[in-house]
Order: sequence, then structure tokens, then C-alpha cells
Amino acid sequence: MSLKKPALEPLKVEPVSKTGYPEPYRSRVLPREKRPLGDAVGLKSIGINRSTLLPGKESSMRHWHTHEDEFVFVLEGEVVLRTNGGEQVLMPGMCAGFPAGVEDGHQLINRSSRPAVYLEISNRDDDDTVYYSDEDVDLVASPPHARGRMTRRDGSPI
Repeated sequence: MSLKKPALEPLKVEPVSKTGYPEPYRSRVLPREKRPLGDAVGLKSIGINRSTLLPGKESSMRHWHTHEDEFVFVLEGEVVLRTNGGEQVLMPGMCAGFPAGVEDGHQLINRSSRPAVYLEISNRDDDDTVYYSDEDVDLVASPPHARGRMTRRDGSPI
């Protein structure tokens, strides 16, 4: 059976494996697979991805957003959630939320031997800036939209 919009079969959405990160950060997250489910059903204000994180990979560098809330829900496998409070393991059925403006960087890491699958959901805000929490990550992603412009912390180009 084939579904018609507004319904869809998530595994039929074309996966994307890219990042705006420069090296040395790029190789920490790629390859990864994100299926943009929200885009596939025409959502404009909410981003929803079905993400697959391979063993040994990181979802992102540890970060927080000024204007975007984020939420993750683990579907398969397990990931380690890193925040200012330390690390904890999330397994299928577990979730975590990250309110906009809270300066508590978050990141998922797959330290297991098999892929992990999770939903990541966020609002989209053109005024959002992304700050990276770890001292060894010299990045800021800022407007006109954070997904498109990365600089070093001092504002210089990468």
C-alpha cells in the first residue's frame, strides 16, 4: 500500500548525508543519514528528521540555540546524551528536550556497535544563533539563518 500526503512512509523519504561543519568537525558526524520528514509533508515552521547515527559518530558538536527548541526521541539502538550535567544513555522510547535560550549544550554520541535511529524535532526561527559549548569547538552559526553561516567565535570566517 502506498500512502498519499499528508501521510508518508518515512523510509521512502530520500536520506540526506551532509553537514555545514568544516573539518575537523565534519568527519566526527559524517556519514550520517537524515530523512527530512517535515519537509516531505510541507511543514514550514517545524523541522522533523528521522536520523540514523552510525557507531562512533556524533549527531553534532555540543551546542545550544538562542531561538529554537529541540526535542529528540530514540526509536532504535542507543545514544549517549552529553550536556553540561554529564552523560546519560538514551534507549528506545526515551526522549530529551532542549529549550531555546538555555545555555546547556547538548549532543548525541553513538558509542554502541550498531546504528541508532531517533527523531529530532525543532521549530525553525530565522533569528536563531547556535553556540557551541566545548572549548575545542571554535564555531558559531548565526543569522541570516544559522544553517547557512558559520564563523569562528571571534566572528572571523572559517
